[in-house]
Amino acid sequence: LPQPAFFAYHPLVMSDSATDLLAFIDRSPSPYHAVAESVRRLEAAGFRAASEMDVWELAPGDRRYVVRNEGSLAALQIGEVTPAEAGFRIIGAHTDSPNLRVKPKADLKAHGYRQLPVEPYGALLLHTWLDRDLSLAGRVSFVGEVGLQTRLVDFERPLLRIPNLAIHLQREIGHEGLKLNAQQHLVPLLGLEDAPPLAELLTAELRRSGLAEIDASDIRAYDLMTYDTQRACLAGSRGEFIHASRLDNLASCHAGVSALLAAGSGPLPPFTRMIVLYDHEEVGSRSAQGAGGTFLATALERVVSGFEGGEPQGLARAIARSTLISADMAHAVHPNHSDRHEPGHRPVIGKGPVIKVNSSQAYASDAATAGLFATLCDRVGVEPQHFVTRSDLLCGSTIGPITATRVGLRTVDVGNPMLSMHSCREMAGTADVEPMIDVLTAFFDG
Repeated sequence: LPQPAFFAYHPLVMSDSATDLLAFIDRSPSPYHAVAESVRRLEAAGFRAASEMDVWELAPGDRRYVVRNEGSLAALQIGEVTPAEAGFRIIGAHTDSPNLRVKPKADLKAHGYRQLPVEPYGALLLHTWLDRDLSLAGRVSFVGEVGLQTRLVDFERPLLRIPNLAIHLQREIGHEGLKLNAQQHLVPLLGLEDAPPLAELLTAELRRSGLAEIDASDIRAYDLMTYDTQRACLAGSRGEFIHASRLDNLASCHAGVSALLAAGSGPLPPFTRMIVLYDHEEVGSRSAQGAGGTFLATALERVVSGFEGGEPQGLARAIARSTLISADMAHAVHPNHSDRHEPGHRPVIGKGPVIKVNSSQAYASDAATAGLFATLCDRVGVEPQHFVTRSDLLCGSTIGPITATRVGLRTVDVGNPMLSMHSCREMAGTADVEPMIDVLTAFFDG
């Protein structure tokens, strides 16, 4: 739907970057779709696919990307000088977001309804998924003409709903608050009991995408997740807010891809530019394609050894010359809960990028790397904000310390401020989108 007319001319929403972020989010209902959308943008700029099964031979200026298990992506532009001598400049983010994921045996009937068994993925705010128009997206494996295949799927329409219980049947909610059991109370309704089962719905979607010969019996497995069908939009009295699902952390993925493309149009630097977008951050990064796996380390080794000429002890030398910016969304101060924030460290939406620090290394920032990011902010005319968790509260974490530990990279943790983190629908600032891209682009420009 068109935005109200006054949004069209207000300076807060004149940024093409903000409206482009809305489109990026809407095209990325799952990590697999986020990678596919990033690949589409990279290929349009001349990046070519590389396979982990092949030998990589690279030369200055080469633009390549590699995908692992459809949910993680690394893309790079080779610099003028071997990485052993010039290092890497890397931006990291994650493609996954908290949601409800479909269990393997999804055929459930109860009390006249067909339902879809799901389980929480990540630390989501359960109550925010009630009374939302939900759809399904992800990937499906099936037996086709050439054997076992995998295809992305997105129903793109309201398909599911988890209805609230009427207050007349839970008067105690007024004084006890809402209490949800993830097993009992978060099972979406798919239809009445005679509605087609999930396998038939998936078959219809696959046929619609061109697989005319597939039957429900051909489906072998799936990775499916729910998502809110309400589109990302600008909001607030002047369009100063972005309301969207999956801002954590698709906004950072978008910023990283945008910075790589923007920097790539300029002169070739000596160092190699790189982005890495991981899956499974929200559940600890413990997977082959997560930050705790080998994805980045092996990609770096391939680039160093694949650069024409090669270098002795090249990988260790390259890592010693490299820096990672771990970009993940940050907690803006909540005006109704300001006591939950550390005094003096209360980021505000619309005031720009946030440097995140934690002495227990839940964030990997230190004086050197935080100073680097602050200097980049100075270069583009942005004043960074700062976030530290209260000393009596536990701190969340990111891919930053995991990647720093796994690979040995100097790392700074940053992000744009937001509210409603891990809600079904989140909230961020329109005016923050472009400054973050500018700072990341400056990092790639050297």
